[in-house]
Amino acid sequence: MIAVLRFLILFPLFILVCIFGCLFCLLRPFHRNNTKVVAHWLSNLAPVAGIKLITRVPKNSNYTPQVFIGNHQNSYDLFTISSAVGEGTVSLGKKSIKWLPFFGQLYWLSGNILIDRNNKNSARGTIAQVTERITTDQLSIWMFPEGTRSRGKGLLPFKMGAFNTAIQAGVPIVPVVLSTTSHFRLGKWNNGYVIVEALAPIPTDNYTAGDAKQLASHCRQLMIDKIAELDTEVAALNKQ
Repeated sequence: MIAVLRFLILFPLFILVCIFGCLFCLLRPFHRNNTKVVAHWLSNLAPVAGIKLITRVPKNSNYTPQVFIGNHQNSYDLFTISSAVGEGTVSLGKKSIKWLPFFGQLYWLSGNILIDRNNKNSARGTIAQVTERITTDQLSIWMFPEGTRSRGKGLLPFKMGAFNTAIQAGVPIVPVVLSTTSHFRLGKWNNGYVIVEALAPIPTDNYTAGDAKQLASHCRQLMIDKIAELDTEVAALNKQ
């Protein structure tokens, strides 16, 4: 019963965000901060899903392009890790997203980069395209290096795209870690706390293209350790 009631509230609110988001983006299509605005609107729906959201992102007045990498768990990411999206940040998504009713048009108008993930031969071209957007447009890029939702399986192995991009563009890579949400359910009245935390930027100046796997391994271990730390903190908060 709780799941049905929550869906009947949450889904219309999500559609409203998409509709108003599209209207907002039409006033300034593909603006560099559209994604940030829409992502924060979506994160404001977290309480409706029974989630107590804590976001820890340093306030940096001196903007510099960066590559953000986050752990991708499930559909709740729309309302949780989205709260960490910052200024001048866009994400990568499949071209097919564009045709999803409401959300697809919002994703496109927000200025996110649409790529053909089914064409493995275009991987290098994608990295070059994204690198150009970083250097020419001074954008930051948000990527999920696991490439898919982990769905309770822990942090999956990383693909190299984000790390090759950061190295080629010569920009820092910033891991953004979300505590475990695989136990969240629509039917639970209180899903408890979740913490989103941005780790310190990792400079890529001393890395070359051949070091991408080393950089990925380093970032992945940092994120594994931080997830465990955040999960311990969340467990303590939920007991209070």
